[in-house]
Amino acid sequence: MLVRNATLADGSVRDVRIEGERIDAVGTDLAAEGGKTVDAGGNLLLPGAVDAHVHFREPGAPHKETWRTGSQSAAAGGVTTVVDQPNTDPPTTTGAAYDQKELLARHSLVDYGINGGVTPDWEPETLFDRPLFALGEVFLADSTGDMGIDGERFEDAVHRAAEAGVPVTVHAEDATLFESSARDDAGSGTGRDANADAWSAYRAAEAEIAAVERAVELGVDAGVRLHVAHTSTPEAVDIVADAPDAVTCEVTPHHCLLSRADLADLGTYGRMNPPLRSEKRRAALYDRVVDGRVDLVATDHAPHTKGEKETTLLDAPSGVPGVETMVPLLLAETRDGPLTVERVRDLTAAAPAATFDLDRKGRVAAGMDADLALYDRDRLREITGERLHSKCGWSPFEGREGVFPEWTLRRGERVYDAAMDTFGSANGENVR
Repeated sequence: MLVRNATLADGSVRDVRIEGERIDAVGTDLAAEGGKTVDAGGNLLLPGAVDAHVHFREPGAPHKETWRTGSQSAAAGGVTTVVDQPNTDPPTTTGAAYDQKELLARHSLVDYGINGGVTPDWEPETLFDRPLFALGEVFLADSTGDMGIDGERFEDAVHRAAEAGVPVTVHAEDATLFESSARDDAGSGTGRDANADAWSAYRAAEAEIAAVERAVELGVDAGVRLHVAHTSTPEAVDIVADAPDAVTCEVTPHHCLLSRADLADLGTYGRMNPPLRSEKRRAALYDRVVDGRVDLVATDHAPHTKGEKETTLLDAPSGVPGVETMVPLLLAETRDGPLTVERVRDLTAAAPAATFDLDRKGRVAAGMDADLALYDRDRLREITGERLHSKCGWSPFEGREGVFPEWTLRRGERVYDAAMDTFGSANGENVR
């Protein structure tokens, strides 16, 4: 296959020749050498995104999402590799649980990694015997799945991971610093009428900042590669930025683009962990995404049904979907804002691939996997739950606009075609 006249992230116009599952050559006036030729028409060709943080809900909650529906949503958003987190049912804390999830993951259209988790009854011996993508997210405070652990168990897990040569991803919030009295302001409203700002007041910014500081200290002492999930405060990002190179962090699109000011409209649909922060903190976080202090963007795609969200703030589950809208939203930001296309490429593809040693992912270059997505940056589409492909059928970004892919390739196979809204085969592979 030959893709002609594609604009790469740096603005250069190139041809990209694909042989089998790999990129054979990138250059000008390349010969087709048989196979299909596709004219990109000067549109933007990016490497397939690597979303290092998704919750596809299988096993245990297929009514929220499945590997099939979650991977379709990923492909429709230009994401060709996902990393699933361990808080499923059963949690991925043993070798047997890993094997169960691996069988389900074979229904994925996109490539994938599977993380292992830590609980009081985890089995590190059998778990580390499996090809883990990373250990984590290790929860330092309870979230969906009730997998929060204490500091002593976290320290033990970090040292075990260091011995096994496995990276650690941490959900860093210190529950002892939560403002319990703020829960009293939750009220009795439901759904979009709920006082979701009480959740932001409850899981205070200081709880994240303190937990990140401690996690980084332990990670550095243990000599482990530590990755901080969904940092929601600029202070936490700065702690990571000042740490050794083996410590990295991610920011989600919702923490980057939404703030407590949006909660009056979102209600329980805006309840997540960590919660949305003040507009001042959001803007400072966005600045760090732009200037390079943030290592990568990942979605924390955490779908729940509308019925589950249509309850009181204290009863609603935490989490929002996002795997399909990450790249489209960021590309829309490049049209008028300070983000560049090259920075979006790095945040969503090159950096996560490099951070987690995916040597054949994240770049448009000869020898790399032919994971590619084509975007028409002049074509903005409104985000609506009805148009998205996640099983949950809603988005916290309802009504915003994004630049969605025209098509997506996973290792040379077209797994999504926007013109027909059709998908390819479920031939995703475990990247480990």
